[in-house]
Amino acid sequence: MSARSEGPPEDGGPEQERRRARRERRQVLLRLDPAVHDALAKWAADELRSTNAQIDYLLRRALAEAGRMPRDARPQPRRGRPPRSEG
Repeated sequence: MSARSEGPPEDGGPEQERRRARRERRQVLLRLDPAVHDALAKWAADELRSTNAQIDYLLRRALAEAGRMPRDARPQPRRGRPPRSEG
């Protein structure tokens, strides 16, 4: 017996589940030349980003410049320290 409930989904069915699965961040295995990786890591550090965030930033910028950014792509999440609250 599985841990999954047998009743209908509470959140709207298979269409909503497909949308939710599409919204999850995906993992990609990326093989890079070591010199390219080192240059990317240095660039990321100079801009206070992780190497992964730098790759995501560069890919998004390239997609936008090529006119290929999907309309339903979520904005890149803000990273780092939250803004200081005034008060």
